[in-house]
Amino acid sequence: MKIFYWSPFLSNIATVDSVINSINSLKRYSLKNKYKTFIIDSTGEWQEKLAKISGIDIIKLYRKNYYKFLPKGNFFKSRLSQILIFGLNFNLLRKLLLKEKPDFLIAHLIISLPLILFFFFKFETKLIIRISGTPKLNGLRKFFWSLFSKNVHTVTCPTRSTLKRLDELKIFPKKKLKLLYDPIIKVNLINTKKREKIEDRFIGTNYILSIGRLTKQKNFPLLIKAFKKILKYYPNLKLIILGEGEDRKKIEKLIEKLILRDYVFLEGYKKNVFNYLHNCECYISSSLYEDPGFSLIESGFLNKFVIAADSNTGPSEILDSSNNGLLFKNNDETSLVNQFYEFKKLSIHELMKKKINLKKFSKNFSSFNHYKSLDKILSI
Repeated sequence: MKIFYWSPFLSNIATVDSVINSINSLKRYSLKNKYKTFIIDSTGEWQEKLAKISGIDIIKLYRKNYYKFLPKGNFFKSRLSQILIFGLNFNLLRKLLLKEKPDFLIAHLIISLPLILFFFFKFETKLIIRISGTPKLNGLRKFFWSLFSKNVHTVTCPTRSTLKRLDELKIFPKKKLKLLYDPIIKVNLINTKKREKIEDRFIGTNYILSIGRLTKQKNFPLLIKAFKKILKYYPNLKLIILGEGEDRKKIEKLIEKLILRDYVFLEGYKKNVFNYLHNCECYISSSLYEDPGFSLIESGFLNKFVIAADSNTGPSEILDSSNNGLLFKNNDETSLVNQFYEFKKLSIHELMKKKINLKKFSKNFSSFNHYKSLDKILSI
């Protein structure tokens, strides 16, 4: 069975690892090479990930790599790049599907292109739309998704909350909606990476950790303001934020304004986050929304306590009404501070119970469980 993955990206996002891990799960667990998998490289973006995609077949749609020249950074630059990718690859992707006739096309990002292609042209290929993150569904998008839905074989959702939301909106027929947890947990890799040394200046330091792109969605200003209040009672704590993004300067100015230069550290993008997770006191997600929230799952697997915003998306489901950690009111600084104090007051028994619950839940996101679910979908 031939499967093509379509997932153009502009920056280091969790979906990239999800695609790679999904392919590797099919290659590792399927019997007798049941699946032949390929990644479609739309602009040269996957050439940036050669070290990660060793052994995975790549199909280049372009003659000359132009990924580095695409506008990147803020919302408008990203939208411009997505329009360029759409226009430049419309006919190329159509010809590829007609020529190669893969059994399935699994589309992760910029799904508008395959949706429109499958609406206007007939292919022998079945289209699987993989919802990555919480979809922003304005009226226009809901109309077009509903219009194109009859040409979609399956829509996979990363959490039950997203599946429920799409079902309630009646955009796709219920029978086409399937739960498919991301393949986040790679046991051997995590257990190896967590032992790598962190920077000397953080060794022996008690710190809160947060990970994500420096964007509005991650809501890091809220976390930093809350941390300022937490410091009054826990003056030896530090806050480390891993990630890069267009809001860096804005966040740096806030750190300066709050006189937190010696307490809050923007460490940029890290290839290995597991050593930082392994050594942190707790993990906090201040995101306005996540779906599901890779770092929360990884934190749980590493037996770390998690505090997250109750956004009615991934974190709310993962922490299960604070049974698997603590949820604070979304975008509420005071609630976050209070929940951190609650975390510090928990008994050892209560602390361990929540950590164990989260670790059990994190196992839903193993590569093997992902394979079993995806294999079932592909066999329908």
